[in-house]
Amino acid sequence: MTASQPLKRIILAPGRERRLVAGHGWAFSNEIAKPAAPADGKAPSPAPEAGEVVELAASTGRPLGIGFYNPNSLIAWRFLARERVDIDAGFFRDRLQKALDARTRLVPGERSYRLAFGESDGLPGLVIDRYGDYLVLQVLCAGMEARLDAIREALEGLLKPAGIFLKNDHRARALEGLPSECRVLSGEVPPAVEISEGGIRYSVPLTEGQKTGFYFDQRENRAYLEPFWKGRRVLDLHCYIGAFALRAAKNGAKAVFGVDSSEAAVELARKNAKDNGLEAEFREGDAEEALRAFAGGAKSERPDMIHLDPPSLAPSKKHLPKALRAYVRMNSLALKVLSRGGLLATSTCSHHVSREDFVDILRAAQAKLGRSCRLLALRGQAADHPVLLSMPETEYLNFALIEVL
Repeated sequence: MTASQPLKRIILAPGRERRLVAGHGWAFSNEIAKPAAPADGKAPSPAPEAGEVVELAASTGRPLGIGFYNPNSLIAWRFLARERVDIDAGFFRDRLQKALDARTRLVPGERSYRLAFGESDGLPGLVIDRYGDYLVLQVLCAGMEARLDAIREALEGLLKPAGIFLKNDHRARALEGLPSECRVLSGEVPPAVEISEGGIRYSVPLTEGQKTGFYFDQRENRAYLEPFWKGRRVLDLHCYIGAFALRAAKNGAKAVFGVDSSEAAVELARKNAKDNGLEAEFREGDAEEALRAFAGGAKSERPDMIHLDPPSLAPSKKHLPKALRAYVRMNSLALKVLSRGGLLATSTCSHHVSREDFVDILRAAQAKLGRSCRLLALRGQAADHPVLLSMPETEYLNFALIEVL
């Protein structure tokens, strides 16, 4: 469909447009009054299908923009543009060029980073991580899924990647009526590639790794912690392939231990330690069990700095109360292990856990400990994961550094 052809239109229920006028990029299914006739006023047409580009209008008839529609999803409409434009390879090339230009400014000199962060880059439901000559894509909505060929064409013209891999196993796809699949989209993609961060070389799993392979969102938090690791015994929980642990080992930690529930991740963390000539002990296990073991052991063997980065425990709002209790429990356990002067670097990674929720978690964890703690830093996600002020959902990572007094 070209910009000159009529689009189907959907209408918001009365009073529902304020958030969208302010710049939010989603309209929810309970906010849609009904599909309507095409914007040119011709006879009513069939209701739009999943992934179709439609125009959204306020209840007054005021046009609010065009976007992807999915009648089967809670997020029924995702904003693309204020004006009528063709959503083709040229559209994606323009948006991706702007995203690339932004990363050149935000992470200068890097060849591995998050290239596209969905709505924050005007590409709703599309995440792209760049690993030098290779790209890993995660497609989270039906509209993007229907335009994979145009996205591939744009990426090949812009970056000429050696290979593009689709890591489409995110649970959000099921909410859009999309299957889970992981496959090569173009070129050839090796199981793992080597990247560098903070003077450390990491072998990163592309085809079998967690999420899209590497946690670029914590890049700046790892750099921030460098002065704090020196001379400490460091415990890295949910360590994955060792990004925090090895950074600690390189920056003067006395001893480093990493724990992860994935045997494959632990093996790769050990390989990364060996390849960099760094001393760190990694083992497969449960994070909370590890904390309980240290709490019950000799004080001389306990860590005096803990890094806690659990997976998202709140994939939806209904899971939030249970997730908050779990985060309080884990953080209180970590604080219990630490003696006076000990440091806890802790994170949450769900947009359902607000900054206020996160601080409340830390306060509740301290209250269970019965000792005073000092908040040294409250931080968020790296610059290549930009936050839209009008969309709180784009801010998902909370990070804090706490000192036990």
